[in-house]
Amino acid sequence: MSDVATPIRDLRDLGITRPGKLNINWLEPALYEEAIRRGEGRVAKGGALLVETGQHTGRSARDKFTVRDENTDGNIWWDFNASMTPAHFDALWADMRAHMEGRELFVQELFAGADKTHRLNVRVVSELAWHSLFIRHLLRRPETAELADFAAEFTIVNLPSFRADEHRHGTRHGSETVIAINFTEKLVLIGGTSYAGETKKAVFTILNYLLPEKHIMPMHCSVNVGEKGDSAVFFGLSGTGKTTLSADPKRKLIGDDEHGWSENGLFNFEGGCYAKMIRLSKEAEPDIYATTAMWGTVLENVVMDPATRALDLDSAELAENSRGAYPLHYIPNACDKNTCGHPSTLVMLTCDAFGVMPPIARLTPAQAMYHFLSGYTAKVAGTEKGVTEPSATFSTCFGAPFMPRHPAEYGNLLRELIARHGVQCWLVNTGWTGGAYGVGHRMPIRATRTLLNAAIDGSLSAAQFRKDPVFGFDVPVSVPGIDPAILDPRQTWSDASAYDAQALKLADMFVANFEKFETHVDPAVRASAPSPDAIRAAAE
Repeated sequence: MSDVATPIRDLRDLGITRPGKLNINWLEPALYEEAIRRGEGRVAKGGALLVETGQHTGRSARDKFTVRDENTDGNIWWDFNASMTPAHFDALWADMRAHMEGRELFVQELFAGADKTHRLNVRVVSELAWHSLFIRHLLRRPETAELADFAAEFTIVNLPSFRADEHRHGTRHGSETVIAINFTEKLVLIGGTSYAGETKKAVFTILNYLLPEKHIMPMHCSVNVGEKGDSAVFFGLSGTGKTTLSADPKRKLIGDDEHGWSENGLFNFEGGCYAKMIRLSKEAEPDIYATTAMWGTVLENVVMDPATRALDLDSAELAENSRGAYPLHYIPNACDKNTCGHPSTLVMLTCDAFGVMPPIARLTPAQAMYHFLSGYTAKVAGTEKGVTEPSATFSTCFGAPFMPRHPAEYGNLLRELIARHGVQCWLVNTGWTGGAYGVGHRMPIRATRTLLNAAIDGSLSAAQFRKDPVFGFDVPVSVPGIDPAILDPRQTWSDASAYDAQALKLADMFVANFEKFETHVDPAVRASAPSPDAIRAAAE
């Protein structure tokens, strides 16, 4: 049986005329075997492939550039996206082509997007076999018949052994790493890093640029769907519980990370998952945990006992950001089609370590846009030396590093879709209650799940609500199965004045962060900001 899914082609259309051996569309067993043969990884107990990524164990955000030309000049949010000149990109591409001469390469032709109307044909060129296996897990794998006339619309070239030159390529001073995106040439060049997540996030960035032009909303979120077709969207930054809460055994998982919202409904961009492995719990996340002992799962920077080949998921010896990549069908409740209808519920998750936010709140479309643009969560004290109190994190659109356009463009599109389809929006706090981190305690997971279930099945909408004096959103007064005291965070604090001081601090942070969006949103969205004055008035 062939190791490849389609007849061999070449890379002449890219100007790559003298590469070494080309391994095009190799299937998983051949890639796995080749990675071991070449010494790129080791086999763990259960059959996962363990790899190490060296100095780069996460994204190199400061080394990412977008080519600024007549096509992108007015469309990119340059305040947040570093630019590269076309001349520097051309020099980089010429040097990368020369670097590939005589070098063995792996090529995958894959789809990005489960919606066949809007999917993107992506070709990924790699010099590592495990990188080819990784992206084959993560993107959508065409059938053999679909490869017969496959034509790449975008190409990503990933060469970890290549070293960027700041003088020739206009890259960051002192760095030999580069991620350069040229939307005009439809080409992404990655060099100087072995972290495979750069390829995955390059695809996300491409779609985040292209889809809004088609009035399709790209989202950094997870999605699941119930038996009645009631789908739910979960936004949330790392540590908020996005993956855990969307993995509901009673609902089908559409995907855990990147999705689009088109005229046809919701669709997963990917065909796999890229989950954090550090301190993964068999009890809390049994389905994801099980993938660590499945054949072919790619585990980045996970520690293994060299004798028994048993994994130590609690060890951060190699990286705090240890990761696992596996196909979506490794998750038992994953949906085969990876598409569903328009959402009935949209959830924005935050881990509020200040202990100010209620466990759940109902949002208007304008409030949803405000909190989407804010993208708030908080880091706890003690994670860094000298940090003694929680620190706020604002990542606009819940994925700022991958959003090339201005956030208001995504926010306005989301708000329009929410209103058009009558989507009920909720803000859910999975962080602290009864006090800030170090004083209070983490929101009980059972309470969060109960509230989420009530929000998704629609029963929570029938509850009695109060208007939060600080944030202005609606908070339920009582919910069956939930201690009423937990629904009012101020009442959970032993010192109400201390709560007011903490709420004032957080409200001021929200207001300061949102200043950059003030001129890009309408009065209804600006009115959705928290009110520090309300706290001060109450204190007086």
